[in-house]
Amino acid sequence: MSSPAPARPRYLVFDVESVADGELVSRIQYPGQGLGPQEAVARYRRELLEKYDHEFIPYTFQVPVSVAVAKVAEDFRLLDVVVLDRPQYRPHVITRHFWLGWARYGQPTLVSFNGRSFDLPLLELAAFRYGISIPQWFDLASPGYQQNRNRYNVRAHLDLHDLLTNFGATRFSGGLNLAASLLGKPGKMDVQGHMVQDLYDAGQLEQINQYCMCDVLDTYFVFLRAAVLLGWLELEQEQHLVEQTHQWLRQREDVPAFAQYLEHWAPWPNPWQEELSSRC
Repeated sequence: MSSPAPARPRYLVFDVESVADGELVSRIQYPGQGLGPQEAVARYRRELLEKYDHEFIPYTFQVPVSVAVAKVAEDFRLLDVVVLDRPQYRPHVITRHFWLGWARYGQPTLVSFNGRSFDLPLLELAAFRYGISIPQWFDLASPGYQQNRNRYNVRAHLDLHDLLTNFGATRFSGGLNLAASLLGKPGKMDVQGHMVQDLYDAGQLEQINQYCMCDVLDTYFVFLRAAVLLGWLELEQEQHLVEQTHQWLRQREDVPAFAQYLEHWAPWPNPWQEELSSRC
């Protein structure tokens, strides 16, 4: 008797980590000055810090070096967490695998935290840079409001940051770190986004990818709570899924990212616990 076919993901929860293309920065920002890639990036970061009080280089100068994806079933179960193009982590291959996977899985809903402003524009530009065709994503033949890139088409892409800010009407201070922490999940640990460039320059690609996997787990749990907010799940269903995922991670503690995540896991202080217990 053959085993049942694995469940197809209905949602792809994803996160992207990227670094500056030093040669591009040198050529565009400092033409004719003979700056090497690392020197150009360091100078650009200093200038941004001095002018804007941050050193984050615009995504147009960046390439993806890590994309982590959580595959989630129709019933919101976590099926798997993967990083693309391990262990080479080549930007052009990462980009192709992301868009090809989305198409081959039947265009599941993409789920991100602030992906509308950063992750997806970066992956679209990477496809442009590397000559990757993604007509299904652009979908220009459909009416504008139905196109996948329409900001309000949450069937194509549910940006949890957009959801929580009423599509930019308010500011969500604290970001994913705060949203995850509200739920007892680790949030930011040893690595934070501003450290990725330096880790990459030091050859720490695995550490970047472990960090990206942890961010995807945070995003998944925020997605589950958003599903409660939207009425897609009851709170007790969400809590069951959280515990189910907790056990799933414990069975995979040989994965460094999962082990670190579990070390910082804390129970959500559920104010409805007594009522939930009586209903179960």
